[in-house]
Amino acid sequence: MSSRETLSRPYARAAFELGKGHNALADWSSKLGFAAAVAAQPEVVELIGNPRVTADQLKTLFLPNGEAADSAFALFVAQLAANRRLALMPEIAAQFEQLKRESERVLQVRVKTAVALEASQAEAIKASLAKRFARDIVIEPSIDPSVLGGAVIDAEGLVIDASVRGKLERLQQALAQ
Repeated sequence: MSSRETLSRPYARAAFELGKGHNALADWSSKLGFAAAVAAQPEVVELIGNPRVTADQLKTLFLPNGEAADSAFALFVAQLAANRRLALMPEIAAQFEQLKRESERVLQVRVKTAVALEASQAEAIKASLAKRFARDIVIEPSIDPSVLGGAVIDAEGLVIDASVRGKLERLQQALAQ
């Protein structure tokens, strides 16, 4: 685990608790997504590291239009700016999303296939994984021609390799022994 992830964890938890306390997880998710996109801009990265730019000046960049200066989100961003942690915003947003999914009992699953998944295939995978994990499943599909056929499913660190490539590699290993 990187130090950026370690540094961002308490801020993500604080954002989650603030959002949950105000019954506004979706709103906080949106605002953190905006702030993470801002933090990823090369021009903003330069400003964050510039000692001539004050924390108050930086704070205004990370607030969505119309956000009140005394809102919980604005105060959260101000605290990040004061602690010189605005560069961590992408990691904070990602960890917040993970906490949000866990609280909503949603599991995000990455499914890598050689060709696009058909809707019926995606539903079958969802149903099978929902039964196994007892959670709602959100599939994040990706296409990788090197899979050759089948699928590689990554669900919360559990990798299920049902790809043709994986089967060929296992066969090769078995033959080599």
